[in-house]
Amino acid sequence: MSNKLLEINNLRTSFRIGDKYYAAVDDVSLTVNKNEVLGIVGESGSGKSALAFSIMGLHTKARVEGNIFYKDQDIANIAPAKLNKLRGDDIAMIFQDPLTALNPLMKIGDQIAETLILHKPEMSQKQRKDRVIELINLVRIPRAEYVYEQFPHELSGGMRQRIVIAIAIANQPDLLIADEPTTALDVTIQAQVLDLIRELKDDLNSGVILITHDLGVVAEMADRVAVMYAGQIVEIADVHTLFENPLHPYTRSLLNSVPAEGQDKLHVIQGVVPSLQKLPRNGCRFAARIPWVDESAHEENPELHEVEPGHFVRCTCYSHFYFPDESKEAQVHGNS
Repeated sequence: MSNKLLEINNLRTSFRIGDKYYAAVDDVSLTVNKNEVLGIVGESGSGKSALAFSIMGLHTKARVEGNIFYKDQDIANIAPAKLNKLRGDDIAMIFQDPLTALNPLMKIGDQIAETLILHKPEMSQKQRKDRVIELINLVRIPRAEYVYEQFPHELSGGMRQRIVIAIAIANQPDLLIADEPTTALDVTIQAQVLDLIRELKDDLNSGVILITHDLGVVAEMADRVAVMYAGQIVEIADVHTLFENPLHPYTRSLLNSVPAEGQDKLHVIQGVVPSLQKLPRNGCRFAARIPWVDESAHEENPELHEVEPGHFVRCTCYSHFYFPDESKEAQVHGNS
């Protein structure tokens, strides 16, 4: 029996700007297994959230091409009514901003109950309320009966985020997508939210896609990591390999930007992620941000290469990359 839960093949999500479509997710292929956390990392504008919304079918004015197989069913190309049955039941999402994800005019209990009404219509009103109270307790919010009657503005940021998690897990989904679930939370609450997601994954045997820009969160939570840049996956590896032997210049630059003890100077990645219209569609998309690496080091049409079992890197430039403040010879030798 296959352990594969989700398989994405050649996914391209394009948005119309003026008279043209520009791909924000460009030819992405990924798999997610049961009881696995796949971390997706990259700067803002890399296409992480666009990928998550594509999986959930939440883009209303985008052109989505390719295949998204969930348990062998292509959810990128099924009728909206069928997708609605899966969404919130089999597949659920923890949204980045709980204030915009929650309805300010609805009580907390009613908002959590909504997904139960939609997907579990056979439940009685009492059964629903009991289940909602159980969920509020499950996400470790005290005085569940009191919170049931409250509105979102009456809760703290950390509590609101946990309510969003409660809604996501109400129907015990097989696939959970967490889009920056700890953004704007203090360190203590962040740790509690991550512990909660980990426990839920283990209890439900769910697959989790964890989208974040925080490499510390990835190191702590993920089993495998996909690094995204400018709409493409530039490196995929298990979490240990990625941190011990990062290869793509972008991955190495991200890791080099993390403050380390005793470090005098913080590495800053040159330039920014290009806008959709200015994104180079040919050649290595990261080339402009590492101008000291010779043009000949890049492929014309960069592809993912399997450099060791389960470790994929895009473009040959990884074998020629070095940081400007270190000797080229030392860097190349370190990669060999």
